[in-house]
Amino acid sequence: MAFAWKAAGITYNRYLAVAARVVRRSLKDDKRLLAERRGEMDLRFAKWEGGKQGENKSLADANMAGMAQHAGQSQ
Repeated sequence: MAFAWKAAGITYNRYLAVAARVVRRSLKDDKRLLAERRGEMDLRFAKWEGGKQGENKSLADANMAGMAQHAGQSQ
């Protein structure tokens, strides 16, 4: 039996991010605001080719672009 996140075509990290967002949104306002601040991320990455660093990209933006590309391929 396959895991639900695999069947949905997303990575485990993305699955965890979605689950965490759902939990944060279910909290009462005072606790929700504190939890949402902890959930913000600003990660960046760069691909290295030929010994040189490529352009820095936001991980969140790259993840959203990858999900959109995957959704377009599966239709």
